[in-house]
Amino acid sequence: MNLAEFLKAPWSNSHPSYTESMIALQPAPEFGTAEILIASLYRASGYASCAEGDVSGNGKALDQASRALKPKVKAPGSVGPDTWRTILHSVIESPKQPQQSDKRFLQLSPVVPDISLYSGAARLTGSPWNPGELIKRLIWMGAPSSVHAQQLWQSLHEGLSVTQGDDAWALWLHEEFGRRAPKDFVWQAPSPLKLEMLEEGERSQFHLPARQFVRDLEAVLGAKSSMTRRQWVSVLESVVRLGTVSHVLWVCRANHRLWQLVEGALDPSLPPLPKDEATLRRDVLHNDRHFFAYGRPAQATIRDCASEYLVARQGINMALWMLGAQSGNPEAPRPELRSAQGMLAFLHSLRAQAPAFRDDGFAGRSGQLRDEHARTINCKSGIGKNIGEFCRYVLARREPHRAELRGYDQGYVLRKRSEAKSAQFVISLGPVSVLSLVHCCLWGVNGPRSVQRLAHHLAGYGISVGIDDIAQGDLGQKLRMLGLVLDSPDAESGILLVPPFTRAHPEVSS
Repeated sequence: MNLAEFLKAPWSNSHPSYTESMIALQPAPEFGTAEILIASLYRASGYASCAEGDVSGNGKALDQASRALKPKVKAPGSVGPDTWRTILHSVIESPKQPQQSDKRFLQLSPVVPDISLYSGAARLTGSPWNPGELIKRLIWMGAPSSVHAQQLWQSLHEGLSVTQGDDAWALWLHEEFGRRAPKDFVWQAPSPLKLEMLEEGERSQFHLPARQFVRDLEAVLGAKSSMTRRQWVSVLESVVRLGTVSHVLWVCRANHRLWQLVEGALDPSLPPLPKDEATLRRDVLHNDRHFFAYGRPAQATIRDCASEYLVARQGINMALWMLGAQSGNPEAPRPELRSAQGMLAFLHSLRAQAPAFRDDGFAGRSGQLRDEHARTINCKSGIGKNIGEFCRYVLARREPHRAELRGYDQGYVLRKRSEAKSAQFVISLGPVSVLSLVHCCLWGVNGPRSVQRLAHHLAGYGISVGIDDIAQGDLGQKLRMLGLVLDSPDAESGILLVPPFTRAHPEVSS
C-alpha cells in the first residue's frame, strides 16, 4: 500500500498506524437499533460460530419450519405448531418500522441468547457489520486495566446467559429454542478479550464515554436479580445504546482535534504543538465538552461530528502516508497512535518534515481530495450517512408501523418534538433510560443523592442538563412519575434521587 493507492480509495486504504490506533472507528457503524446491538452482543459473547451473515438464513429456516408443521404435531418442542407460531409472530415479535412493514422476515425481541441466532442482524443480505465488536472495543477502552476488561467480559457473558436465577418465562424460551437450535451453534464462554489499539498506561490518563459505560455495565449486571429477564434486557439496551453512540461521537471529536494539531504541525503560523503528553491528552482525548443539551435538537450535532471526523480521517491518513514516503526507507518504524506519547512523536515528525510537505503541496492535495468526496463528507452518502443513521436509529424512539405498538420502546434517548413527520429529534430520555441511569449513578452509593449526581452522570456521556431543567422540565416530570425522587427543601438542589431497583452496594460509600 502507498500514497497513490490511498488517494484512489481513501475510505478503504487507511494507514496501518491509523487502523491500529485508539481513534480508529472500528467496526465502521451502519444502520442499527437497540435490539440489533443486544442480539449482536449475544453472538459476540457466546455464539462465536454464528456470523452476522448467518442470522437471516437461520431465521428464514426457523420460520419455514414453523409454518410447515402440521396442527397436531408437537415435536421438536413442547407446544403445538399453532402455539409456537403465535410465540414467534406475536408474543416475542419485535415491531417492524414503517419502511419494513412489507418485508417478510423474523424480527424478534432478544429476550434470551438463543433468539440471536435467528434475528437481530443489521442487514438481511450480504455481510452485515458487527455491532458486538464495537461493544467489545468499548469494554476494552473503558476498563481501568486489561485484566479488569477481561473479567468484565466474562461477567457479561455470565449475565447474558440464562440460568436458574432467571424467571420462568426466560427459562421456558431458552428451553424451547434450545430444542430447535442447529447443532453447530452452542452457547459457550467467549475467547479472551485482547485488543491492541490502546496502550495499558493510557487507560487512567483521560476521561472518555467508554469509562462511564464500563461502570454502568457493572451496575446493570449487579441489578439483574432485581427484575425479570425482559426488564433487565431493556435496562441493558438503554445503557448500550447510549454508550455506543457516545463512543462513536467521541472518536469523531478526537479525530477532529488531532487533525487540527496535524495542520498546526505543518503550518508554523498556527498555535504551537502541545508541550507534553498531558497537554495532548487534554487537547485531543479528554471528553471535556458536551455533545448534546437535554431537550435540544441532536441531528445537526451528529452530522457535524461525522463530517469533521471524515475530513480529519482523510487528512491524518494522508499525512501518515506522505510521512512514510518522505522517509524513503520502507524499513523505518512507522508512527503509532495508540498513546499520547506516540501521537506527540507523530506531530513532531510532521513539524520536522513541514517544508517537504509544503513542497509536495499537501494542503492543496488534501483539499482536492475533500472536494472529490464531498457527498460522503457532507453525510449524503457512504460512511457519513451510515454514521448519522446509526446514531439516529440507535438513540431514537422506535416508530412501529402499527400505531397500537407505539409504547414498545421505552429506553430511547431521542424523540420527536411533535407528531409531525418533519419534527426535529430532541434529547429526551425514555422511562426505562431514566430508571437505568438513576440506578447506575446511585450504584455504589449508600443512600439517596441529589439530582446533581444525575447531571454529572449524563455529562459522562456528553449530555448537558441543568439542575433547573431537571427540576422543572421533562426529565423532572419523568423522575417524579417513576417515583425516583424525594423532594426535600433541605437538600442542596431540592430534589433527592431514590434507587429504583436495589439497595446500593453496601461496601462502597461516596
